This record gives sequence, structure tokens and C-alpha cells, in this order.
Amino acid sequence: MVMRWEAFLDHVKERGGYESTEEAARAARTVLAMLGAHVVGEVRAELAARLPEELALILVNPLQAREPLSPERFVRATAAWIEGATEQTAAWDVSAVLSVAADAAGDELTRRILLQLPAGYDLLFGHPQRV
Repeated sequence: MVMRWEAFLDHVKERGGYESTEEAARAARTVLAMLGAHVVGEVRAELAARLPEELALILVNPLQAREPLSPERFVRATAAWIEGATEQTAAWDVSAVLSVAADAAGDELTRRILLQLPAGYDLLFGHPQRV
């Protein structure tokens, strides 16, 4: 089931503590563009199918990545794309957006997404993996 644009942004706004929907939308666009560069194939397509259309298009037409980024580097790279962001605020942005994306994806798809990413992304998605 596709999450509606308003619902997705409302959840991001709440989890990120943003004052405006515009701030939540900016974070969502940036983080999902970054994520799209790191997940591929059927997994990326399935996630896109569960996101609002505007965000799905961003996910499937991502920024280009030369190599998979560690969670720390992913946060730093996100900070570089958000005007005025610090690594701390970018970590907040990333976690707010990815946790809502995980809700939209469901547990099984989130697990498959995490298999494509370097270790440590589970915390950014709000789905700590048990050892």
C-alpha cells in the first residue's frame, strides 16, 4: 500500500521535530535521494512502490554514489546537501526519514533493504538488528 504524501510528511515532521512541512519535505527529498544511490534493483523498486509518487521518483532517480557509504559517511554526505545542516542535525533528518520509510516498507522489505547496506544502517532505520 502506498503511503500518501501528506501522511509521510506528517510522520517525518513529527519524528524530526520540524516546525514546518517544508522542512520535513526537504529532509525527505534529500535523504531518499541519498538512499536511492545505495539500494538497487527489485528492493529499490519495491520501496518506491510504497512511497508517495514524488518521493518514489527521487528514490529511483538517485544521486550517484561511487561506493557504498558507511552510516557515518551517509550522514555526513546528507549534511553536505542540506543548507545549514550539521552532522548532528543531518543524523536527525536521516533517522526521521528512514524510520518513516521503514514503516512504509514493512519489516520484510526493510530487512532486505538493510541487507544491501553496510552494517549500522539498522539504527538509522529505527530497526536495530539482534545479534
